[in-house]
Amino acid sequence: MSFQDFDEEGAGGDHAARLSALRDQLRKDDLDGFFVPRADAHQGEYVAEADARLAWLTGFTGSAGFAIVTMDKAGVFIDGRYRVQVKSQIDLDHFTPEPWPETKPADWLQQALPDGGRIGFDPWLHTRREIEALDQALKDSGISLIAVDHNPVDLIWSDRPAPPVGAARIHDAEFAGESAIQKRARLAEELRKADEAAAFLSLPDSISWLLNIRGTDIARNPVVQAFAILLDDGHVTLFADPAKFDASLRDHLGDQVTILPPHALAAALTDLQGPVRLDPGSAPEAAFRILEATGTEIARGPDPVVLPKAIKNEAELRGMRDAHRRDGVAMVNLLAWLDAQDPESLTEIDVVRKLEDYRIAQGITDISFDTIMGSGPNGAIVHYRVSTRSNRRLSRDDMLLIDSGGQYPDGTTDITRTLPLGTPPEGSVAPFTAVLRGLIAISRARFPTGVAGAHIDALARQYLWSLGLDYDHGTGHGVGAALCVHEGPIRISRVSDVTLEPGMILSNEPGYYREGAFGIRLENLIVVTKAPAETGRKMLGFETLTLCPIDTRAIDKNAMSRDEIDWLNSYHARLREELLPLIDAESQDWLHRATAPLD
Repeated sequence: MSFQDFDEEGAGGDHAARLSALRDQLRKDDLDGFFVPRADAHQGEYVAEADARLAWLTGFTGSAGFAIVTMDKAGVFIDGRYRVQVKSQIDLDHFTPEPWPETKPADWLQQALPDGGRIGFDPWLHTRREIEALDQALKDSGISLIAVDHNPVDLIWSDRPAPPVGAARIHDAEFAGESAIQKRARLAEELRKADEAAAFLSLPDSISWLLNIRGTDIARNPVVQAFAILLDDGHVTLFADPAKFDASLRDHLGDQVTILPPHALAAALTDLQGPVRLDPGSAPEAAFRILEATGTEIARGPDPVVLPKAIKNEAELRGMRDAHRRDGVAMVNLLAWLDAQDPESLTEIDVVRKLEDYRIAQGITDISFDTIMGSGPNGAIVHYRVSTRSNRRLSRDDMLLIDSGGQYPDGTTDITRTLPLGTPPEGSVAPFTAVLRGLIAISRARFPTGVAGAHIDALARQYLWSLGLDYDHGTGHGVGAALCVHEGPIRISRVSDVTLEPGMILSNEPGYYREGAFGIRLENLIVVTKAPAETGRKMLGFETLTLCPIDTRAIDKNAMSRDEIDWLNSYHARLREELLPLIDAESQDWLHRATAPLD
């Protein structure tokens, strides 16, 4: 049994020919250009093969980005995580990488089309907020945004895969901690208080959480791809392929949940009585247009599920702690095994497979994302995915970055460890220590209620900044409970304004990347908790969920404070207490050595 394959992503196909075919179709449609987003109609980070339009057209397989194609230019817009990866995946003779968000789409378009033009977009693949912002930025430019009825990429994609029809399943009430009936009633009451008749739900993880179901439509993400309408009486109409739901699942959903095929969505929206809540940040532009065409009142507001889902209840937290304990066993077994090997006898793929075996032994149902196993320069590719072509043999001169996770029935894990396979590479000790100090700073943070992720992001970066270094990704993302490993709306980043509340789970993952040499990232999952305060002010802090040693061989102890060393020693002591009874004698010996206290 194996979850991860090592095929070359984005390698197949003649992307130049596809680009040419798209331009031919745009001429037929009287368009001067077209947006090709990474997102699907659900705004998912991970998409089904049928929705991988950006990868099919350009070869770029990152989890974020988009392309804009005109008759003589084709820009692939990528953020800091993908600026190394994109250059190895796209045909640079036909596509140009564009740093985003530094390069704004509106600015790029005005340079590409100085005399104006008609730029098409698929309204099912863009949110209202996205289209409004772009439309405003293009004001007085002579460039018009044209919503298309048929996506031109789909028209030329002759062998496009069919949409997924993965079987849905019940998510055990023991792990959910609240019945679907209770959830529907709770959120329906919120709608009534807001004088809203219904809410349109487009995020599969919101729908899966609300109905206590899980699915297999999207690899690594146990969600059911669907749309839904929640009425103010608690009734839900679910728009998904009925073949996904067997008799037992239909019984679980009950008679207050109606299942209709996806093509029935537009008519159902047309029949709604308002006000209908739509989230401008996640609902498709097309849904807004359907309601506006019928004159139905729209109440712009957040998806009513995302915040309740982000605040885990006691059962969800218990499941996450249990899952992380089992995942800690798998990681300790992997690191103990790796330490006993001659690294130069192994490749990156060998280590990925071994880690997967250890996780399977602990009961995973899937991995939570494709394992990032980056040795040497591959570690500097933030979202590196090893393939048979990129696979490197390990070296004693390498740093090895392992970013991985598992989907368990009761929880989702995500952990990164970086370790030298011999002597730490030249120039790696100072940034490694700075990254570790940043992780510890977040772990030890105490802050008043009302603080958001943007307020604490700098805590993780301060030690890198003092060295003139930084990293081009957020410090942390929200994590679902037996759901998606990347979950909104919370983040630790410079732009996150969502207030942190007890029960929210985030990653804590500062890093540093030296292109062509090595990458460093350390990641634990943390949960927001109430913290004691002497002044009476309500304070919060973090509990660390991840249980795995942090390699100490690349640490400059002289650069660390006594409090930081004490935190690391205490964390390692906790690992010994929780994991030693669960691992074999060989791994026990390794764990004792790996967690020996620093002086």
